[in-house]
Amino acid sequence: MKKKILLTLWFSLLLLAIGYLFWQNEFKYSLPTPVPQNYKAIAMGSKIDLGACCPYDQRPIFIHFFNPDCPCSRFNVPHVKDLIKTYGNRINFKIVVLNKEKRFTIAEIQEKFDAAIPVYFEESIAESCGVFSTPQAVLLDPSHNLYYRGNYNKTRYCTDAKTNYAQMAIDSLLSKNHNPSFDAFAMKAYGCSLPKCTK
Repeated sequence: MKKKILLTLWFSLLLLAIGYLFWQNEFKYSLPTPVPQNYKAIAMGSKIDLGACCPYDQRPIFIHFFNPDCPCSRFNVPHVKDLIKTYGNRINFKIVVLNKEKRFTIAEIQEKFDAAIPVYFEESIAESCGVFSTPQAVLLDPSHNLYYRGNYNKTRYCTDAKTNYAQMAIDSLLSKNHNPSFDAFAMKAYGCSLPKCTK
């Protein structure tokens, strides 16, 4: 009888541990990121002032909001690398690192993406663009108007080619589509919350 009780307790504990790990590493990231109480919404089409970090150069600007400690950010690195390689000559790519817990160097971030693109650590850029989670993509037209702010893909691993939202936004802007439309999943933030980028 004692063996049965111990075995039942052991299996119950094991199931709880598996459930907790699933929640920590998978399920919670499939839920929308909670909108912060003090969030200031930035409407599509708004002029975005990025200050001295992003001078005009006639190309659209793509900003990748990234946290090396966020699992969702880590999983989409290969996808972002592909975007940089594919569109790097037509789009001005930038990375904004949002992490208050650790210090990263520009070289470390550039190495992760295998690209010598500008890297910034200013949280104010996220606020200016209306970003409150990572990873998020922001695309500005050549006049610095907000063209797209949202997810890269419906899956955190960026494996669903039909929902490559950030890539669709780039293609839409380059083809001079002034009225892009995206489904609700593209525009609702999923991932790790700011400012500490954890849920």
